[in-house]
Amino acid sequence: MSAARGATRLAERALPALVIVFFVLAWELVVRARGIAPIYLPAPSAIALYFGRMVADGSLPANLGVTVLRIFAGFAVAALAGVGLGVLMGMSRLAARIADPWIAALYPLPKIALIPLLLIWLGTGEAYKIVISAITAFFPIVISAYAGIREVDRGLIKAAQDLGASARQIQLKVVIPAAIPSIFAGLHLGMGVTIILVIAAEMIGGSSQSGMGYLLMQAGQVMETEKVFADLVALAVFGALVIKLQQWIDRKVAPWTAYRDGH
Repeated sequence: MSAARGATRLAERALPALVIVFFVLAWELVVRARGIAPIYLPAPSAIALYFGRMVADGSLPANLGVTVLRIFAGFAVAALAGVGLGVLMGMSRLAARIADPWIAALYPLPKIALIPLLLIWLGTGEAYKIVISAITAFFPIVISAYAGIREVDRGLIKAAQDLGASARQIQLKVVIPAAIPSIFAGLHLGMGVTIILVIAAEMIGGSSQSGMGYLLMQAGQVMETEKVFADLVALAVFGALVIKLQQWIDRKVAPWTAYRDGH
């Protein structure tokens, strides 16, 4: 029974990689068999060739590094401010009443619509890209943190009170730990939208001539489709690594939030 279970676990781990390999092979065969022009859909082998060239000449690592710094700089600001305000709103009715109308009004506003205004205020430098990154991530983080605090099981709080815990102890040892799954969910959402908006900001305000958004625009303007796909592959790999890193941090910081995937 244990051997069968081990084989099943191995198959489950290998299946995602096999699906990706099958997809890439099918893509290569279809492009070659139908003679699709590279300007419309390049073969994976051609994309890999361009990817290698960009790594070798340093353009991909350099621009990806710039984009990553912008993403994490804005995300760090949003995480600190969003979690802090969300927890404060959850624990203070007055704070919630003051902040809630602002969040309700600003959250639905498409953040990409702020780019022209930020360009006027801040120009096309680093401040503009970091600010749009922070604004974008802030709202899902603060809303998730607030919801997590408000949705804590009242039975846990009552039990802590019956055991003689002070209000501060209840907040630090009961409420916040119980809200961590919601807080982490907000951080995941915040990171995802931050990546999207930073790339968009680099594409729209590209006078700095750096970042993955700039590379994408540059390649698109000269119709280097292979280079566009190579950039997209790099961003996809980066995004996947960030998600896995966040999941690992979740499990280390709060083991009770670990994903129920059998690991």
